[in-house]
Amino acid sequence: MHLLIAKNAITMSSTEQMFLRVVESGSFKKAAEYLQVEPSSVSRKIAALEDRLQVKLLRRSTQRTTPTELGQLYYERVRQLIDDQAALEEEIKSGVSRLSGKLRIAAPADFGTKFVVPVIDQLQQEAPELSVELLLGSHFENLFESNLDVAVRICELPDSDLIAKRLGYNDRVLAASPGYLAEHGAPTSPEHLEAHNFILYSPIQARSDIEFADGSRHSHLKIKSNIMVNSVSAIRKLVLDGKGIHLGPRWVFAEDIESGRLVSLLPDKPLRSFPVHAIYPARSYLPFKVREFIRLTSQQLKPRTG
Repeated sequence: MHLLIAKNAITMSSTEQMFLRVVESGSFKKAAEYLQVEPSSVSRKIAALEDRLQVKLLRRSTQRTTPTELGQLYYERVRQLIDDQAALEEEIKSGVSRLSGKLRIAAPADFGTKFVVPVIDQLQQEAPELSVELLLGSHFENLFESNLDVAVRICELPDSDLIAKRLGYNDRVLAASPGYLAEHGAPTSPEHLEAHNFILYSPIQARSDIEFADGSRHSHLKIKSNIMVNSVSAIRKLVLDGKGIHLGPRWVFAEDIESGRLVSLLPDKPLRSFPVHAIYPARSYLPFKVREFIRLTSQQLKPRTG
């Protein structure tokens, strides 16, 4: 998003645009790919910029290119100029409440299908000219490298240079079918879970304790499983077919639990919920399209859903 603005900003030179992109992607090669130029061209122009300013702006390594102390200061000031210009142009051209341009979003696959797609539909009903690209999956770690405007994450977030806005909570549930419980018995305490078969989503879940809202845990070393599948819809079918217990988002099983097709286990021992965040780069200017996406997604998650 930000370098798309930079490429259209008439007050910034191509060299400054390249410098911003190198810092934000951490790579001369990635910056060149984005700007559709040769890496050698980027390298030459950055060298010329450093020569003109008589200061070293970047530290180059085989792993990642990072700004020096003065390079970081230069980046922040140039970034501020571009953000201010973009904010002014948006206000002058279309007012502060107009949805326009392109919005690139990343979200976990199943959660995005359930909650983000309806928000996109609502945004485009309000502004058919808004172009949206939704990338589903959990592998978009670097917003700058992926050219993302905003990403949805379901977890406690580590400290970073990104801004996080809490949208709601992802409540979880232990679910099983009446048929499975009739055959294997219904657990009445966390200790009883050790005797049951679990359907797991991923190796990460296999290494994760079951965490309860009161802070207690059931160790992952006591969880037995004979099947793992990274599809929420497939897991739901397996649980409905009586193949085992699954710990997953409440929204996946809510209708089945309400209808009696599935049972919520240990109702007196609620599970820990995880916060849902929208994350975006730390900037003085946040486009209206991003603000509106955050607002509508937050509404989708109220009241608290799983």
